[in-house]
Amino acid sequence: MQLGLSNIIGCPGESIDFSVSVDLSDLRYGTSYPVSEPVVAEGTVRNTAGVLVMTGWVRTCLHGVCDRCASDFTREVEIPINVVLVEELSNEDSEDEWVFPLEGDCADLEEIVRTVLVLNMDSKLLCKPDCKGICCRCGKNLNDGPCECRKEPDPRFAALRQLLNQ
Repeated sequence: MQLGLSNIIGCPGESIDFSVSVDLSDLRYGTSYPVSEPVVAEGTVRNTAGVLVMTGWVRTCLHGVCDRCASDFTREVEIPINVVLVEELSNEDSEDEWVFPLEGDCADLEEIVRTVLVLNMDSKLLCKPDCKGICCRCGKNLNDGPCECRKEPDPRFAALRQLLNQ
């Protein structure tokens, strides 16, 4: 989806609001496809002293299997958008990932939304940020409470244990 910016390119201080829904169900992240619902993006493109700055947010619901506890989860995410739009990239090899080229006088909203979402996703998909995972001995989900496994003593203290037993 293209956002026409011809009305504000030569007019400092002007702005255009945008609202778009993008289908990113084809987005593969590791071995899963966590975005099955539309990704909604809203915000404003403002010409600030000749620089086009896009601000706003991206919102969607992630569906997946937690990389730590292996539970299915659904989690709402809201990510801020803060990117710069330029007419041409001066040096594509050294450009910032938050700078996007215009196509004529239009911005490609689908590319921007996809990039913002991917670059802000965590390296692991977790059901919640403080997920405790599973017990390595019995396999119990530690988010549901502690397991009954007895902690094994550190083998480096075996000599001290023998002293205590005497």
